Amino acid sequence: MLPGMPQSTGSADEKRLRKLYRDMSSHDQATLMRFAEFLAGSPTLDAEPMTEFPTPEAIPRAEQESVVKAIKRLTATYPMIPRERLLNETSSLMTAHVIHGKTATVVIDELEVMFAQHYTTLKTEFEQKA
Repeated sequence: MLPGMPQSTGSADEKRLRKLYRDMSSHDQATLMRFAEFLAGSPTLDAEPMTEFPTPEAIPRAEQESVVKAIKRLTATYPMIPRERLLNETSSLMTAHVIHGKTATVVIDELEVMFAQHYTTLKTEFEQKA
């Protein structure tokens, strides 16, 4: 059960979130909590206030990685980046790969740069607010 969330009540989304949370590893649960706190802009009652911007997870790039798997890896690496900030550029790079034949390796390299740039921008915004 998520801390502070009643088990028997809530919207369908809350129930779905509770189920997803229960099915996660403890590491993923902690990551989800950090991300939720970041999105909410304030820590949960049980957590310390966020004084540092979250550090990306170090997930190594697999050999022969597909573009889709790279997007999943980078999304897990940078869970603090809102997906809507990535949607347009990610879609354009996927189109360049699927429709225009740009190699997976080149697209993945560009995705990594794009995610890192968005992370740097968000971190700078966070530090300016602190």
